[in-house]
Amino acid sequence: MAGGFAVEAKVAGGGERREFKGKITWYVWLCGIIAATSGLMFGYDVGISGGVTAMDGFLIKFFPSVYARKHRARENNYCKFDDQRLQLFTSSLYLAALAASFAASRLCTRLGRRRTMQLASVFFLGGTALCAGAANLAMLIVGRICLGVGVGFGNQAAPLFLSEIAPAHIRGALNILFQLDVTIGILIANVVNYFTSSAHPSTGWRYSLGGAGVPAAVLFLGSLVITETPTSLVERGRRDAGRATLERIRGTRDVGDELDEIARACEAAAALSAEESAYRRLRRRESRPPLVIAVAMQVFQQFTGINAIMFYAPVLFQTMGFKSNGSLLSAVVTGGVNVVSTLVSIVAVDKIGRRRLLLQACGQMLIAQTAVGAIMWEHVKVNGNPGEKWAVAIMVLICVYVSSFAWSWGPLGWLIPSETFPLATRTTGFSFAVSSNMLFTFLIAQAFLSMMCRMKAFIIFFFAIWIVIMAAFVFWLLPETKGVPIDEMVDTVWRRHWFWKRFFADAGDGRIGNC
Repeated sequence: MAGGFAVEAKVAGGGERREFKGKITWYVWLCGIIAATSGLMFGYDVGISGGVTAMDGFLIKFFPSVYARKHRARENNYCKFDDQRLQLFTSSLYLAALAASFAASRLCTRLGRRRTMQLASVFFLGGTALCAGAANLAMLIVGRICLGVGVGFGNQAAPLFLSEIAPAHIRGALNILFQLDVTIGILIANVVNYFTSSAHPSTGWRYSLGGAGVPAAVLFLGSLVITETPTSLVERGRRDAGRATLERIRGTRDVGDELDEIARACEAAAALSAEESAYRRLRRRESRPPLVIAVAMQVFQQFTGINAIMFYAPVLFQTMGFKSNGSLLSAVVTGGVNVVSTLVSIVAVDKIGRRRLLLQACGQMLIAQTAVGAIMWEHVKVNGNPGEKWAVAIMVLICVYVSSFAWSWGPLGWLIPSETFPLATRTTGFSFAVSSNMLFTFLIAQAFLSMMCRMKAFIIFFFAIWIVIMAAFVFWLLPETKGVPIDEMVDTVWRRHWFWKRFFADAGDGRIGNC
């Protein structure tokens, strides 16, 4: 695939425009597809956890008390899976990923984005072997921690890699390949869970957990054939290699302007690093806008409630009255909706823009969640089933909710933080975004089943309230970054935004964002 383009970048204050020439080459898409396999690893784990924790063979092996409670005739529908150790199986990965994301920030700077993704695949392969062969709970948790290190490294490196190799006008679409692979991973995991639970009732969970090794192996082998990003090469003093890489991914030798822009950003970053560390620089006033946006996007992404549903979809559907296999099949359906809807984002994000997608999704998610909460409050009682009609209605509404998340907060929660930091703080700032995501993913994974036991249907209204807060945040404080070259965000976006420009002493008078 190849098509010509010229990216125009208007710098702060109007006037000057710069063109970066090149083509949309097959190689840049190949690099993007391979790097996005890190998202496939992450998504497979998100999808596999909930299905495995609903399998009787897994519960008998590691959580016999939960198995006994699950099969009691009069057990509270909302509380049958409430067990801190069971939740720790899911959440321990994200606590490890939180810690790993800070180490990954340094590795991305010193070794490059590609090497960090390689390390992610190695840790993930090791964790997969431990989990699939687990003989006791301790071995299972250690395996989950290794998987978490892999997720932390991969989720740090892959979005940065994608943003840095992409031409500005398709950066959104290319970066969303990561989230697309997350959704494909979730879908594949749900399908694997459905078949392994039927074909191997007592040991199917081992096959499900072992399947995580496939995307990790693909990432490891693929990372041997893709290039490092031009920004990372120039940043580490390899300007000639950076030029060669830029020529290859742009399909032209006329890359002087873009290379000069990258070099200027790297020189500025190096000068600032000589004065103070990136962590100290993030504490400066002018670093607050992208840092606040990055952390808020990740926190809000989790408080949509999406991972509570994706982690525990089979468990949630059993609570609503579906049988075990029916609940797994329902999870497959929602996983399919997730994948298809993410494709919408790839097409729309660089045409419609980030803000409009986020705001539209807030309205759709709020309506769907409110309706689900109302049905659960009225028809999903502590004991007994709500009936097939209402269970199906809830599943349809959850699909409506998942679809809106999949073309908005899912991909844009990763895209926006990866594109808004200046190079001097890019890897470190993005590590705060990743760690925030993992921290709140851990908290939700660890607390959701207990919250559902205590709050019952009000757990859905809890997340709906957050949707309103998120919409207000986007409307007032999130600038539009569509089509802006990644190394010109400060001048073109932050210095001209009606609110964030006050954090820059020499800000212009423009207003960007609420339009």
